[in-house]
Amino acid sequence: MKKKVISILLCLILVMSMFSGCSKENNGKDVSKTNETSDSNTGSNADNAQGAAKYKDFITVDVFDSQANYQGIQSGWFAKIIKDKFNMELNIIAPNVAGGGDTLLQTRSAAGNLGDLIFTSTASGRLQDLVTAGLVQDMTNLMKGKENLAKYQDAVDFTNKKMVKDPGVWAIPSEVSERPATTRMGGTTLNFGTYIRWDLYKQLGYPKMSTLEDLLPVMKNMQDMAGKSDSGKKVYAFSIFKDWDGDFMKAANEMASMYGYAPMGFVYAKADDSAEPQSALDDDSLYIRGLKFYFQANQMGLLDPESTTQNYDTLSNKYKDGAVLYSPWPWLSSAYNTTEHTSAGKAFNTAAIDDFKLYAWGCYSKGNPNNAVMIGSKAKDPQRLMDFIDWLYSPEGLEVAYAGSISGIKDLMWNVVDGKPALTDFGYQCMTNGDKTAMPEEYGGGNYADGIERLNYKVVGDGEINPETGFSYNYQFWDSYVNINLTDVEKDWQAHMKAKNAAEFFDANKQIVVSPGSGYAVPSEKSDITTIRSQIKSTIVEYSWKAVFAKDEAEFNKLIKDMKDTAIGLGYNDVIAIDKANVEQQKQERIAVSK
Repeated sequence: MKKKVISILLCLILVMSMFSGCSKENNGKDVSKTNETSDSNTGSNADNAQGAAKYKDFITVDVFDSQANYQGIQSGWFAKIIKDKFNMELNIIAPNVAGGGDTLLQTRSAAGNLGDLIFTSTASGRLQDLVTAGLVQDMTNLMKGKENLAKYQDAVDFTNKKMVKDPGVWAIPSEVSERPATTRMGGTTLNFGTYIRWDLYKQLGYPKMSTLEDLLPVMKNMQDMAGKSDSGKKVYAFSIFKDWDGDFMKAANEMASMYGYAPMGFVYAKADDSAEPQSALDDDSLYIRGLKFYFQANQMGLLDPESTTQNYDTLSNKYKDGAVLYSPWPWLSSAYNTTEHTSAGKAFNTAAIDDFKLYAWGCYSKGNPNNAVMIGSKAKDPQRLMDFIDWLYSPEGLEVAYAGSISGIKDLMWNVVDGKPALTDFGYQCMTNGDKTAMPEEYGGGNYADGIERLNYKVVGDGEINPETGFSYNYQFWDSYVNINLTDVEKDWQAHMKAKNAAEFFDANKQIVVSPGSGYAVPSEKSDITTIRSQIKSTIVEYSWKAVFAKDEAEFNKLIKDMKDTAIGLGYNDVIAIDKANVEQQKQERIAVSK
């Protein structure tokens, strides 16, 4: 009680001396109520002013973002929008770029300031830890009158009541949806698949592939015929990176996604729970199979030797340059599909693998707690940040700020024609050749690709409907885009695959397994288990990279054995017992939302 009285007195002193609201103390209970730098009434949308007219002081907002693949000041056309609307700029702090893992989160947390805006998971007790440590603030009062967020109040309440024992609004979940949990979330592509240079695959005569391993000799032939990249570099079939390694080596982990599984700790669970879970380190696990796949690729000279040192940005530039021939994700390889390349008959698209059962997420009617947005306890202007968050969840925000933009700037990149949304000619150039399409100076200048939003935060589920148009936010669903003359390489893909797009192909061939969007998040665990888990993670990742680049099969097998023995010695069996219990709980919650 004494501590609480002292905290109140200190806040009163600050109000009188600084004419600003008091920030919350380390007990995580108080929240900023007023603010000198914002002219807006707390929680009110009545004031239509924006930019410097509404927010007196220009501020730089430190954004801690677990999903971002870019670090530094947001630039370009999106930065111009943020400056014009909120008189601020975003300084993105990205663990993925700064070495991966939780090291940066732990370091900044220990310093008492994770960031002004925070985009990270609420799972595994993380949100409770942030609240307890006083690193995030209760946004309840800040949310008053926020009409865009009000649409998703049920998802907000679900996340906060489930993930935090302290009453309040501490986090707003991502990927919220108004569609059923069993509906596949996504657009015309799936998040996984064998995305390869279709023009080279065509030259080979479309060789049939029964399993993913059959891809290796195909990629060998493609690499042999590819020649040099646009800039004259050696072309490799495969190129990977370490930025996204967590529990596993990310590249090998994607093998599970191709066959309908996703990890829960060190256990792989089938999307629809139609098969028994499997331990990642079992001899016949999909993870070990993934390691063997990349080991074999390296033995065949197909794996880029720079994979051990490069980051995501470096790899992305290699795709643009045509220096890589395969991607497990469509959004990475699509960087190559510029107008220049497609007009020359070159492009990436997905190839068929007979035994694929691709993992797909169902819609999160309760939001996805594995990524959420929070306001830091030491934020410079929390009300302004809440205004910004509310805008992110608005139709306009979703048009320009959704994980890189899926509509773009209205009237410049798209408009409504005969009652339907349609890309302008300029918008089409942005979406298909963004790194070479210059933005007008009044929109910030630079090129379109350099100016896209860098938060990599999915506010709503893929495929959601824009209430202002009655059509999807995603331009790829618009008739105006679908009816644009297809390139020759796209026509060839459609004729060979007998489908309009990848999603249609895999759906028609019953090669999609949907995980119902239950909103399940892993609960917190005892600190000793967390310590053991961290040690096992490091062991698995270290040995996995060594195994992929082993000199021969004997060394590969020895490294795999050493990895298993070390992990078991650290307490692997105790940890997966917890993971299996979590998988069972997830299964029950999936069943509940599927009824």
